[in-house]
Amino acid sequence: MIDLTLFGYTLEQIYLVVLIFAGLATILFMFFGDAVEGIGEALPIFNPSVILSFFTLMSAAGFILEKLAFFPSGWNIGVAAVSGVILSTLFYLFILVPLKSADVSLAYTEESLEGQLGKVIVPIPTDGFGEVVIETTSGMIAKRAAGFDNEVIDYDTTVLVVEVRAGTLFVRAYEKKFI
Repeated sequence: MIDLTLFGYTLEQIYLVVLIFAGLATILFMFFGDAVEGIGEALPIFNPSVILSFFTLMSAAGFILEKLAFFPSGWNIGVAAVSGVILSTLFYLFILVPLKSADVSLAYTEESLEGQLGKVIVPIPTDGFGEVVIETTSGMIAKRAAGFDNEVIDYDTTVLVVEVRAGTLFVRAYEKKFI
């Protein structure tokens, strides 16, 4: 078989150099990726993670195919490019898209507490403040609370958060009604 060369280097050497540089660029992107995060927003195809994965996977496939030497180098380039496109597309669809849409956070906003149910742990007096605990997926949240209509709410009463203003929950007693 005839080995193809480019700039005096064999394709096997070129694949290996591209693999090393793409791997190093991937590691650098993992550490400093937030600085270039917006690049992939306009067109997902230009996402740096997808581009780096394409070059890494294509060069790895090309290097392996050149080492095995089952086919001529021209075929190896084509097979490596097709496998790089397929694998980086799968990487994008099954890893990057789900990770981007999985917005799991332990933080909460005060607006997200509106409509939640809680329990009174410090009784709420007329024109005064008590305390309510709300159970969320990230744990228990205890917040200052006042009656929405300035009503008295006793200890261990289930309440509905109607509004949140200035860090204070305005609540009403909640009664579950069966229809």
